[in-house]
Amino acid sequence: MFDLTAFYLARIQFAFTVSFHIIFPSITIGLGLYLVVLEGLWLYSKKDVWRELYHFWLKIFAVNFGMGVVSGLVMAYQFGTNWSGFTAFAGSINGPMLTYEVLSAFFLEAGFLGVMLFGWNRVGAGLHFFSTCMVSLGTLISTFWILASNSFLQTPAGYKVENNQLVPTDWLQAIFNPSFPYRMAHMTMAAIIAAAFMIGASGAWHLLKGNRSPAIKKMFSMAMGMILIAAPQQAFIGDAHGLNTLEYQPAKIAAIEGHWQNKPGEPSPLLLFGVPDMKAEKTRYALEIPYLGSLILTHSLDKQIPGLKSFPPEDRPDSTIIFWSFRIMVALGLLMVATGIWGLVLRLKGKLYEQTLFHRFVLAMGPSGLLCIIAGWFTTEIGRQPWVVYGLLRTKDAVALHSTLHMSVTLIAFVVIYSFVFGIGVNYLIRLIGKGPQALADPVDPHPSRTPARPLSAIDDNPVSPDPKNLRSSN
Repeated sequence: MFDLTAFYLARIQFAFTVSFHIIFPSITIGLGLYLVVLEGLWLYSKKDVWRELYHFWLKIFAVNFGMGVVSGLVMAYQFGTNWSGFTAFAGSINGPMLTYEVLSAFFLEAGFLGVMLFGWNRVGAGLHFFSTCMVSLGTLISTFWILASNSFLQTPAGYKVENNQLVPTDWLQAIFNPSFPYRMAHMTMAAIIAAAFMIGASGAWHLLKGNRSPAIKKMFSMAMGMILIAAPQQAFIGDAHGLNTLEYQPAKIAAIEGHWQNKPGEPSPLLLFGVPDMKAEKTRYALEIPYLGSLILTHSLDKQIPGLKSFPPEDRPDSTIIFWSFRIMVALGLLMVATGIWGLVLRLKGKLYEQTLFHRFVLAMGPSGLLCIIAGWFTTEIGRQPWVVYGLLRTKDAVALHSTLHMSVTLIAFVVIYSFVFGIGVNYLIRLIGKGPQALADPVDPHPSRTPARPLSAIDDNPVSPDPKNLRSSN
């Protein structure tokens, strides 16, 4: 397939499935926390607007949760089918961490999800709120274990190598490895921001259609407030993460910056744009700012960041990809900060719900949080290459022995099936969001006569795009 070997096809297949999967858990993390806030506000104030928003976003959460579970199962099987060398080498550490995720997070979510989705009229208000909190906590615990496992691959600690296998010697060091705290904070905040932009874009769409209902205005206002707070925080977390990466994975930083070598005694420049050329060992058409690389990446003007030429060619990540994936992430991040500031200015002027240009901008920025997550994940994972366990196991030694034909057929099958199944799912989500929050006379269970068996059973009607003529308009 396109003259690619089975090794590269296996990498593309895993990257493809991860890129699909990471979208849905990221949304459930952010929406889970949002639902806790909404139900808490409803219990405190008993205002109908919070109940309307809770039931509306609960449906979106249910669909995302279901698609996240389905897409995640495939990745677990790939460890054994496509990456048997990795499983044999690191399974004694990676396997237990993923098992802990199932035992702690998935069981917690499964235990309370049914009450959260279908128990509004069947249990007390306190127990229902507790269930919402437990499901949200489960998404965070899941994030904890997944990132602990992945961070170990980035910065391994608490192990020894015996008989060409990793053996844990200190589980606390292995779990809380050097990069884990930064990556946990960075990913959690990214999920919150992604959910905020999804909520904000939904509100912007309805505002553009003339819907000024209290629920629409509340969710748009809350989203803009969260973006204003969270986007700048993410920049500071990212800076701390970058310093940690420079310490433990300097080749990744060099590749991200497209930086090949330093001039003696001079601080490193910051390359804004360019075209890295791995064969020629230089970045063509480079647009650079002197000194700024050292200032941003080392917080000083007398230190240099390492150049790619200081590492053997076989140990260099592919700068041609992560140079641009990182810049996409940073550019979107700056636009996020600008969105928060713009929203604050309009709020102070009393025009947050009236500025059409801003609403169109927020609508366009709706997918930006998820795009940032994917770009950041690509930067992190490709920047780890050529290692699957950094400094210990090369990726080429981790892949299973499959034929090129085998990997080509399965990759095509994944692309076709995922595009069909999840294409339908995403379209369904968009239609649900397009319907908007509905006024509720009483908090009714959508299925009082039966016990639903799956998250999607929480959707009690057929979502359709709202008719602008029927939209409520109130100030």
